[in-house]
Amino acid sequence: MRAHASAAAALLLCGCTGVQTPLDPAGQQAASIHTIWTLMMWVCGFFYLLVIAGLVWAIWRNRRVVGGAPEPNAHDPMIERGLGVWAVMIFVGLTLLVTWSFFVDRSLASTHSADALHIRVTGYQWWWKVEYQQGPHPSWFEAANEIHLPVGKTARIQLESADVIHSFWVPNLSGKMDLIPGRHNVLDVTPTRVGVYRGQCAEFCGFQHAHMALTVIVEPQAKFDAWQKHQLQPATQPSSPDAVLGQQVFQSRACGMCHTISGTDAGGRIGPNLSHIASRPTIAAGAMPMSKGSLAGWISDPQGMKPGTKMPDVPLTATESSAVVAYLSSLQ
Repeated sequence: MRAHASAAAALLLCGCTGVQTPLDPAGQQAASIHTIWTLMMWVCGFFYLLVIAGLVWAIWRNRRVVGGAPEPNAHDPMIERGLGVWAVMIFVGLTLLVTWSFFVDRSLASTHSADALHIRVTGYQWWWKVEYQQGPHPSWFEAANEIHLPVGKTARIQLESADVIHSFWVPNLSGKMDLIPGRHNVLDVTPTRVGVYRGQCAEFCGFQHAHMALTVIVEPQAKFDAWQKHQLQPATQPSSPDAVLGQQVFQSRACGMCHTISGTDAGGRIGPNLSHIASRPTIAAGAMPMSKGSLAGWISDPQGMKPGTKMPDVPLTATESSAVVAYLSSLQ
């Protein structure tokens, strides 16, 4: 029994931490939501225990003895006083929850700052396009399936959808918000702790909804600035013979018509930007870890790796496929 109890306690504690849980807030907005959640848990838990206690008391009070017993008096003054106290307690509890919720909503709506980092996130079936505004003028650079944020600075994220309704949710950092076709929603996020967190589409959006994740990396301002500077650089030019061949194959086949690689003739806008794909922790929106094996499998059989994906099968020889993998692996 002790072993089972310890295992159950460990499982419960594991749910309170991690890279994708609202119970371990690492952002200002998530912390505000966590406070109202905690208050609701305690208030509702208190009333739940009172209901259970009242049920037990009622069963005990109305127990029957052998030979029968008189029915309880329906107009018992003790019961009437108890109902009055119960009504007052419910009023106080609801008032507390409504008031606290109002102030939490106000705090979430007032977090925007004038020097916020502006990010535009567009949901596709089934991946995320992420664009960052560079400088005071509307000049943007693009990434995919990952978001970098400087710790302690508010990011204003503009949410859009290119096809169906999606929902953006990084539970450690903020609440969720829908991405609706033809509508621009805005979500402010102020991370307070360095770390790597996982986001997820939280609205069923099709066959591969479960494989529509993104990585959120919160880092010091200096590291964010270095990452941003690197992203603004053109893609690395291939140096090995295999990578050179891979670039040629990539640009001459359908790959270059769907994807963009900066500094090359590949300028497709249908799929994710691959200019720095090798620096990302995953591919296919979190479906697989970044590795040469994953890239090879994804290039040769995307439907087998992620059934229903919009990426078509591109017929390549073994040599061509190996060369494209070598090229993409060099794009740090």
